[in-house]
Amino acid sequence: MMDQANFSFPVELKQVRITDDFWEKEIRLVREQVVPYQWEALNDRVPDAEPSYCIHNFKAAGKLNEQAKNKDFVRPVYSVERFQHLPEDPEKPEETRFYGFVFQDSDYAKWIEAVAYLLEQQPDPELERIADESIDIVCAAQQPDGYLDTFYILNDLSKRFTNLKDYHELYCMGHLIEGAVAYYKATAKRKLLDAACRYADCVAEHIGPEEGKLRGYPGHEVAEMALAKLYELTGEERFLRLGQYFLDERGREPCYFDLEHQLKPDGGRRNRYYQAHKPVREQEEAVGHAVRAVYLYSGMADFARLTGDESLKTACRRLWKDIVERKMYLTGGIGATHIGEAFSFAYDLPNDTAYAETCAAIGMAFFARRMLELEADSEYGDVLEREIYNGALSGMDFSGTRFFYVNPLEVLPEACREDSRKEHVQPVRQKWFGCSCCPPNLARLIGSIGSYVYTQREDAVFVHLYIGSRLEKQLKTGSLRLEMESWFPWEGKVRLKIECDATEPCTVALRMPGWCGDCRVKGAEDAQRRQEKGYLYLTKVWGSEILELDFPMEARLVQADSRVREDIGKAAVMRGPLVYCMEQADNGENLHLLRLEPEAGFTACSLEIAGRQVLALKGKGWRQRPTEGQRLYSVYTRPQFDPVSLTWVPYYAWANRGEGEMQVWSRI
Repeated sequence: MMDQANFSFPVELKQVRITDDFWEKEIRLVREQVVPYQWEALNDRVPDAEPSYCIHNFKAAGKLNEQAKNKDFVRPVYSVERFQHLPEDPEKPEETRFYGFVFQDSDYAKWIEAVAYLLEQQPDPELERIADESIDIVCAAQQPDGYLDTFYILNDLSKRFTNLKDYHELYCMGHLIEGAVAYYKATAKRKLLDAACRYADCVAEHIGPEEGKLRGYPGHEVAEMALAKLYELTGEERFLRLGQYFLDERGREPCYFDLEHQLKPDGGRRNRYYQAHKPVREQEEAVGHAVRAVYLYSGMADFARLTGDESLKTACRRLWKDIVERKMYLTGGIGATHIGEAFSFAYDLPNDTAYAETCAAIGMAFFARRMLELEADSEYGDVLEREIYNGALSGMDFSGTRFFYVNPLEVLPEACREDSRKEHVQPVRQKWFGCSCCPPNLARLIGSIGSYVYTQREDAVFVHLYIGSRLEKQLKTGSLRLEMESWFPWEGKVRLKIECDATEPCTVALRMPGWCGDCRVKGAEDAQRRQEKGYLYLTKVWGSEILELDFPMEARLVQADSRVREDIGKAAVMRGPLVYCMEQADNGENLHLLRLEPEAGFTACSLEIAGRQVLALKGKGWRQRPTEGQRLYSVYTRPQFDPVSLTWVPYYAWANRGEGEMQVWSRI
């Protein structure tokens, strides 16, 4: 067991008020556009969008429950062998049939979680009314023993818990728990929370280490994180035990998934996809489905903090380093291959076929925040910052109604249409997806961004993200109020106003961003100062104090490790926490013919994109003269170049001006 005194703990969203110009706009967009739009999508009311069937399924299950009250009613039984169910006539789905993917319930759970975060920060009676009505619909689908998964309720209840590997019951339970916990914290209403607790208890009745129970665990992880939240809210040890069991049992031989499907063991190769090839504490490499992986690692970090388990913390560090040092894109994207939405081998990071699912970037933000709770190390804060400004935020357009599932680092629209190897890449964002996990996931991340800015100990506040906000924290002998004004991500100026009436010393720890080589902090000159793992610790008896922070944001060129073959001879542009890219809208077509001039420097300028002002970068470069008119292959001649002015825009802002080419990495 490790020393838990070194841990920091989550800051409750209700302690934080976001005042940041950049993120307040994003939260307002989620409140005014994203959440209402997604409610329409979940109800299949968005014209020309892929249908969801999510709310249809809950209503259908509730209707079936009503019919079952008739003693003469015979519950229909349908096949559960199809992973996705679609109606013959999309306009007229049958009233009591299940449609969509087996995990469709989870889209609602993430939506209600996003709603909860919005309500916790600002009352909205109309939104709360819609949410309450939706909760009534969901709870009406629950079975008498607490079971709540519409795929099996509507198809064949006798088959429940027979395919934990692929059919996502425990995944849907996990998201339902997270949404229920958030909604209770926001409104103090217990209906959804009680339903989630009953579902968890139902699972524990059937799955666990006791004799007669299935020794299974989730095929798609998230229940581990969720049960940690449920335990912290309720204090009920049974939820902690269930989550601990899922972690301890995963990967043990004989593998449950092999037993479940009557498969011969293959040395763990098959189950790498599910992170079930080894016990979690023995895993050394991030493998398999990227979202599942980082959800698992986030749950491991939660339980390391809650139980003081050093072996879990050590495993988390090892897996973190494998991702960050060998398998992560510059944007923070993870999961390089569309085959299984998975991690590829080390340093295999192709740009034009990158998968880099929006959910995976969000999951990496979850993992980073939890690692920060285990130990304050700026490496975790740097990645958290990279994810929220780049890998995750690129998943939504400026209207809040179009979304990316896949986030490539290079796009040629023609290739997306004509090359089946790139058909998973879209050159423009979509209205919705049949598998639409990413849009509501992004809504809940943005809605809860205030809970990522700080962590806390009894006598300390850690500032991980420089997002304008107000924080109130109780100390032993008083209270600490911290007000942060930030010009991020455009400028590196931060102003911290601290008001404290406590009589004992307190520490304010500030992350020194890894992208900034000259961090300057003015104020609190009488504080005891020390630097450790990229954090500046200021300890004193605080009164009224103002800290002025300056993190100069100079545009800089970044190169990849030479083992990343796709990026040899190329460079990318970053400024502060933002990754930049070139778009056809600014630089013309055939971006592959452009070369940037590394010695020329960059000039920052304001540019309007889809009604928003962003900071663009101007630089000098060269355009290679095309060889059109020659044969497909000819004798080599030195290429000729013409000077050009080049423009870069923030990566998260690309594809807001119609279809066109894009690239992050450019020749030098």
